[in-house]
Amino acid sequence: MLYYVLKYALLGPLLRLLFRPRIEGLEHIPDDGAAIVAGNHLSFSDHFLMPVMLKRRITFLAKQEYFTGPGIRGRLTAAFFRAVGQIPVDRSGKEAGKAAIREGLGVLSKNELLGIYPEGTRSHDGRLYKGKVGVAVMALKAQVPVIPCAMVGTFEIQPPGQVMPKIRRVTIRFGAPLDFSRYTGMESEKAVLRAATDELMYKILELSGQEYVDRYAADVKAEEAGKFPRILG
Repeated sequence: MLYYVLKYALLGPLLRLLFRPRIEGLEHIPDDGAAIVAGNHLSFSDHFLMPVMLKRRITFLAKQEYFTGPGIRGRLTAAFFRAVGQIPVDRSGKEAGKAAIREGLGVLSKNELLGIYPEGTRSHDGRLYKGKVGVAVMALKAQVPVIPCAMVGTFEIQPPGQVMPKIRRVTIRFGAPLDFSRYTGMESEKAVLRAATDELMYKILELSGQEYVDRYAADVKAEEAGKFPRILG
């Protein structure tokens, strides 16, 4: 209930007024049935701007840290994500990927829309990074289409670390659904999963116009953190 109050009465109208999003390709989102919407992830604002533009409800697999943050902001963030039915996923440990896939398949089994960021984390520099294959596993197991999505301009309004977004127009693009049914029954084949994921990331790249990096974003972040350690004291 609160999801629709936020979307249609409170948050949705405010976001439309402030950011005046240009929406392209909305016709590619099916009116019913299960599907995955997979997009780039540039900003914390992505969590709000894309869902309020869709006619249907969409459930995201959200990182567990959004539900456990400290302070007033952390509590408000956790309350919001719980209220709109987003699912916390622990991204640490060997079982993290399996847990995320289980949760995602549960959403799809209800003929709902599942939102996912294949990069696994926000881009720290505005570039598009290599996608993780979990999205392909879910698409093949559930036999559902994958709609590529590109957020354009959200990095500029709220890059990582910036609390309040700048008021500037953004664009949200949806591409034609990708059909991976030709790979049905091959969800255990690593080469197949990599091929399907790379096809998806290429479509997101076409929609977003970002520079592409053929490495996982988390690895690059960790490497750069090692080169430039935080100064304590």
